[in-house]
Amino acid sequence: MLVRSFAVGLLLVGGLATASRAQGVEPAAGGRTAPEATPAKLTRKERRELAQRLEIEAKMAAARPPLSAKERELSEALYTDGVKYVILEDYPKALERLLKAYTLMPENAAVNYKLAEANLLSGNLRDATGYAEAAVKLDAKNPYYYLLLAQAQASQKQYEAATATYASLVKDVPNSGSYLFQLADLYLAQNKLPEALAALDKAQQQFGNVDEISFKKQQIYLRQNNLPLALKEGENLIAANPTEPRFVLAQAEMYAANNRLPDALRVAAQALRLDPGNPSAHLILADVYRQENQPAEVEKHLRLAFDSPALEIDQEVRILVGYIKQLPDPKVNQLALDLAAATVRNHPREAKAYSVAADVQMQTGHKKEARNTYLKALKYDKSKFQLWQQVVLLDAELNQTDSLLVHSDQGLELFPNQAPLWFYNGVGHLLKKQPRQAVQSLEHGRRLAAGNVEQQSQFDSQLGDAYQEMKEYAKSDAAYDAVLTTDPNNYAVLNNYSYYLSLRGEKLDKAKEMAGRTVAKFPDNDTYLDTYAWVLYKQKDYAGARPNLEKASKTTKDASILEHYGDVLWQLGDHTGAVAAWQRARKAGPGASPLLDRKLKDQKLYE
Repeated sequence: MLVRSFAVGLLLVGGLATASRAQGVEPAAGGRTAPEATPAKLTRKERRELAQRLEIEAKMAAARPPLSAKERELSEALYTDGVKYVILEDYPKALERLLKAYTLMPENAAVNYKLAEANLLSGNLRDATGYAEAAVKLDAKNPYYYLLLAQAQASQKQYEAATATYASLVKDVPNSGSYLFQLADLYLAQNKLPEALAALDKAQQQFGNVDEISFKKQQIYLRQNNLPLALKEGENLIAANPTEPRFVLAQAEMYAANNRLPDALRVAAQALRLDPGNPSAHLILADVYRQENQPAEVEKHLRLAFDSPALEIDQEVRILVGYIKQLPDPKVNQLALDLAAATVRNHPREAKAYSVAADVQMQTGHKKEARNTYLKALKYDKSKFQLWQQVVLLDAELNQTDSLLVHSDQGLELFPNQAPLWFYNGVGHLLKKQPRQAVQSLEHGRRLAAGNVEQQSQFDSQLGDAYQEMKEYAKSDAAYDAVLTTDPNNYAVLNNYSYYLSLRGEKLDKAKEMAGRTVAKFPDNDTYLDTYAWVLYKQKDYAGARPNLEKASKTTKDASILEHYGDVLWQLGDHTGAVAAWQRARKAGPGASPLLDRKLKDQKLYE
């Protein structure tokens, strides 16, 4: 916030030297500024004791005659010692010395100022305000006293008081016109736009046509929805800086934002004459042509903008994110890919460049390229969990089991409490026929996913498969039942559960019901047709199994489905058809049962 912009360094540097010299006391050795480290606050008891001592000693001092030379020397020594402890950030000792100096010289502006500073730095804002007010009253011509008071007030969110302090500063202190800018900022922070303009007008009277004044006034006019005056200030900036393209670009943006499209085109072209190839000018032109529905011109200027290494990566990412929301779309797929490639080319060591490029590749169906680009992003920034998640997701989708295990293990070293990484690690072990390791990862991840019903359901689905592989059938059934309790239409689980029951020859009526529901929903899925047929086969309903497998055999390339079809034909007496189906199964490749070669050799069914 603007009200937080008071420079502590400025206050302390100027305050130490100027306040000290005002009272004839030299600053501490070296004239160091007080460090901006976290202050050590006094306890409430310490503040109370110091205040009580101050009150007593102040009363005693009031009755005293003027200070003797020795007392003045002591007070100045105490002051100097207090300043030293402020610099060392030992605020209890600083306040102790300064308060003793205060009892001797309560009307000394520099002592009050240093007490205010020590209290401010130690977090005692109320006391800081009181002493700063006293310093201002005692020496109303020292600007640093006002600045410290304003800082103490702003730190307590007393913005109106801080504004009044700045107003008094510029009014009462000679040569303090430069503080009109801070005063204007304070008015702006409180949305007091007329007052801010008045302060800037006074600054303009003192300093002439300064760019900062015109720019601030322009922003105020925009907040007042006064476009003509805002544009006028923009023209003033351009006139004062005829070779500076940034003011021309700002004017073009203003025209574009307010639907003054011909003017925006004219001024953006002016910026390009000043700086050919300026990427910001091309972005403005692309935006204008987008509003005019000229996609070819939009693409032309976007490509020109992205060709420039000067284009900031955050601008590129923002534009690409807008395109990602439209993907996949044949009209913009290639443009998005090309812009993403340009982003990586312009920023080859930026993780976010690779990350957004991978997002584009993934959304346009280039999954292998996306996985590799995410890995490049991780080369420059391993701290983003989302990148690891995308990598293992794509490993799984691409059936890159070894990579899935390697990348999930690497991710878990950094994010051991992220359930999705445990899930994919378990899936990797399951695909590698390592069900015991899979169960360990999946059970651990499931515990981490406590409270997330959807994630736990995903874990249970894989645990059902893993426990089936381990022949721990009760646990497998329990995992599948848990999924179906929360998601009764999870067709992948309905299929797997019913198929494994059929292989075991258990709960066949339940298996038939689940497989039947799945086939009814997906009547052309060869895997689901095979499962349903195999349940019927196990129930010796060969005639019921045949049409399902016959339908599946017309499109499938799965060896096990073709083998099942041959088994059903054999049971129905079509031995020739059975052998033909088994031969197709052998040609289909791996996936058939170990009995297939024996069936073909003897031309006989074995179970």
